Amino acid sequence: MQDPRLLAKPPVCRLGCLVLVRNPRGDVLLVDPDYMDGLILPGGAAKPNEPPHLAAARNLHAETGLDLRLADVLAVDFTPADRYLERLNLVFDGGTIADSAHLTVPPRHRSGLFGARFVPVRQLHDVMAPSQAARATEALAGCALPVLLHGQRAT
Repeated sequence: MQDPRLLAKPPVCRLGCLVLVRNPRGDVLLVDPDYMDGLILPGGAAKPNEPPHLAAARNLHAETGLDLRLADVLAVDFTPADRYLERLNLVFDGGTIADSAHLTVPPRHRSGLFGARFVPVRQLHDVMAPSQAARATEALAGCALPVLLHGQRAT
């Protein structure tokens, strides 16, 4: 039996599902959004009841054309409410892709992106906002945690 008080007014917290993808040189894939200053990790918000690893894969594909299986989280970053509602950001491990991998960024009027490119790790703080660069740097240094759905490894 469900307690109706549990669903009466659920807390509001957006879930950001981001992906850290590297090339063989260790450079990090970033996208250039038209709605904020600086580059960011590819990804976006999960839809209601969407598993986060699938949301990350969906957003990555929509922004770059890459189709990757995501099974591990590299970082969890809580962003308190400011201009937006509070947000929990999960950074997934997209692994290393070949230099020959083709990035396909949709036109700006559909994607809100100017483009995507690989950036050397030492330049992240030059091209990203401080909080974005710190998130990416921590994800690079972290250990992977498995994504679980109801206690089972997500596939």
